[in-house]
Amino acid sequence: MQEQNLVQDSERIDQLYSQDVQIIQSNEVFSFSLDAVLLANFVPETKKTRLKVVDMCAGNGAVGLFLHAKIPSHFIEVEIQPRLADMAQRSIKLNNLDKQYSVLNMDIADLYTEIKKDSVDIVLCNPPYFTNLPDSTKNPNEYLAIARHEIKTNLEGVVSVMSGLLKTNGRGYMVHRPDRLADIFAMISKYRMAPKRIQFIHPKPGREANMVLIEVIRDGHAGGVRIVEPIIVSDENNEYTPQVKEMLYGK
Repeated sequence: MQEQNLVQDSERIDQLYSQDVQIIQSNEVFSFSLDAVLLANFVPETKKTRLKVVDMCAGNGAVGLFLHAKIPSHFIEVEIQPRLADMAQRSIKLNNLDKQYSVLNMDIADLYTEIKKDSVDIVLCNPPYFTNLPDSTKNPNEYLAIARHEIKTNLEGVVSVMSGLLKTNGRGYMVHRPDRLADIFAMISKYRMAPKRIQFIHPKPGREANMVLIEVIRDGHAGGVRIVEPIIVSDENNEYTPQVKEMLYGK
């Protein structure tokens, strides 16, 4: 009965079995994909219960919800698109996580009106990957265009707010594309952060990386960045590798 009340027409419930989490999705709007699962997997587990966690560009709340057991603290999901923010709120109710999560339907540029600067322990972000150039080919679906292209925010906006929210030595986690790495490093340096851990994602053996996961620290010591073992998503037969299957379905 609860599912019927929370799921609207054209929507469905998808499940990340490894985390026992259900997410309300729709083909009409942006849905979470493997990059959200990879980002959640990249974030270290903690037993701390008093951390403040902010998930920016949260979409339907997937990344934050996938971390509900790994980080047993309070999450704030921030999403600019009203329909996606509403879906995130209903997914929170669907998973009975109302006490652990809240949703802000707003532009991340305005976040300091709701969240104090220098007050957050962990910031997560699965941002738009592609620059918004006049000749860029964009999806005619507005939801998908905003999720994929820097229409409502851009890399500098994401990095500056991530830095502004974080406490000294707070950690930020981002998934992006390797071809933006030079821009990413320039921006995190500009906004008083340093890369601490990097993991490349390859679609298949022998293929170049098409995603990168980055952990940054606010006002920490420069140097000491770790490049951890890469993840290969699929084998030569287009089957998920055992590592990725475990992320999706558990052991």
